[in-house]
Amino acid sequence: MLQNITLKNARLIGFKELQQVRVGSSGAIEQLESINFPFSAQTSAYSSDRILDLEGDFLTLGGIDLQINGALGLAFPDLEKKHIPQLREICQFLWQEGIDAFLPTIVTTSPENIWRSLGVIEDFLAIQSRTPTQSAKILGVHLEGPFLNFEKRGAHPAQYLLSPTTETVQWLLGNYAHVVKLITLAPELEMTAEVIPYLRSQGIQVSLGHSQATAQDAARAFKQGATMVTHAFNAMPPLHHRKLGLLGEALLNPQVYCGLIADGEHVSPAMIEILLRASHFEQGVFLVSDALSPLGLGDGVFPWDDRQIEVKQGTARLASGTLAGTTRSLLVGAQKLVQWGVCPVDSAIALVTDAPRRAIGLPLLGVGQPAQFLRWHWDGEQLTWQRLTNDD
Repeated sequence: MLQNITLKNARLIGFKELQQVRVGSSGAIEQLESINFPFSAQTSAYSSDRILDLEGDFLTLGGIDLQINGALGLAFPDLEKKHIPQLREICQFLWQEGIDAFLPTIVTTSPENIWRSLGVIEDFLAIQSRTPTQSAKILGVHLEGPFLNFEKRGAHPAQYLLSPTTETVQWLLGNYAHVVKLITLAPELEMTAEVIPYLRSQGIQVSLGHSQATAQDAARAFKQGATMVTHAFNAMPPLHHRKLGLLGEALLNPQVYCGLIADGEHVSPAMIEILLRASHFEQGVFLVSDALSPLGLGDGVFPWDDRQIEVKQGTARLASGTLAGTTRSLLVGAQKLVQWGVCPVDSAIALVTDAPRRAIGLPLLGVGQPAQFLRWHWDGEQLTWQRLTNDD
């Protein structure tokens, strides 16, 4: 974390003019003010501050990944108490990948696996304050399932799918409702009209996905409190000119955010551009990695629950060819959007930093925030980033 430094000529998301950002001795942002380019000799920098000229590069907080299934060979549905040291390593690895915080995602599995994994994460949250400062924080858990539509289950094992009722949800969450921050479910399933309000009453956000929902199903779920869509386009009906469907209804609702996997395999770059234009870029979309446990290990064949997945060039598939996920980290998605030319540089950056914060209700960059900064440089061809430290 930075301390006693003034960053000049910083380009911030949402600001037209270059900014001067002062970080105090506590490591928190103490001042933001606009300046004219080039930087004036008269600044409000404290005499004891170091000054770092960002030369017009973007300055942001780190990424927030709301859907990540594992890393470094460990899948979050397989967590056991012995994995706490490895979980700490994953948090440090993700920090190095530009991630400030994340939701470990537990996909559909047996209730016993869910309870065990939730228990481990509960224990880890209790000791998280003692982890190194250069470590991504766990915000809570994303349960992707088991309340999904059988026809759109994708790689989720059918034998563990459940019908959502308030009683079943209470049973599944057990004593771990406070650990779960987000649940993906299919809103067309019976009894979700009771389940969604109940989940919201427990402080759990609801995302719609792995679903055959009609526009009417989706609209009803949004009125009941659902606020997100899980991996837009994937595991749901496509956009249709006569049938609006789940995704179309989400795009018309300004209160709803759509998660998106921007690896070029889950959704084509051209369709990504259409989605971003329709949703006013980061105002209605945020990127997720949907990364699987081989994240950080390269390509190869890896175990995945009781099956295997093959990873080629960062894309993971089951033996049947079913797309299972990716092994690219979150910030790669922003770089690919710029590489494809489907959105402006500032929007691409915001899709992994500001947009997921808005979707889950976290504060944006501002006075009082810890100075955990990324510096983004666009040279006209490539978008690169680096963590800023006191050594810079």
